[in-house]
Amino acid sequence: MSKPKVVLVGNPNVGKSVLFHNLTGVYATVSNYPGTTVEVARGVGRIGTQEFEVIDTPGMYALMPISEEERVARNIILEENPSVILQVIDAKNLARMLDLTLQLVEAGLPLILVLNMMDELRALGTRINIGILEKRLRIPVVPVIATDGEGMDLLQQRILDYVGKS
Repeated sequence: MSKPKVVLVGNPNVGKSVLFHNLTGVYATVSNYPGTTVEVARGVGRIGTQEFEVIDTPGMYALMPISEEERVARNIILEENPSVILQVIDAKNLARMLDLTLQLVEAGLPLILVLNMMDELRALGTRINIGILEKRLRIPVVPVIATDGEGMDLLQQRILDYVGKS
């Protein structure tokens, strides 16, 4: 039996590769230039006794691909039957990144919105009401700081909730 799949998606430079490392212990190649994760990284993660495959996709802005990187990410989302998709976003730029979120929700995909870089948002004196965001989007929303592991326990529990449904 194959392992449940967890697919990481999102714009370039939002911390997908750091989150991939947190979930698998494997480092993916990262850089500060948009579109740098052009290959797909795959690893195995474990939460408790449950093993799952984690897939780190290239950066994407929409489900309708413009670049080859977006086409690769879209194909993984639509063809590999993920148990859950983690859309990683930069919490400071929530409004700008919600277009992809809405496309994923409208496609009926199993989605968790991961608000990364919460420390940078707090440093700006800004807050996000997670409860209201979850209610409006009708999906789980998990705030994290991937670079120091903050929020990973809650994210892992949300992943287990989806894996248990698949």
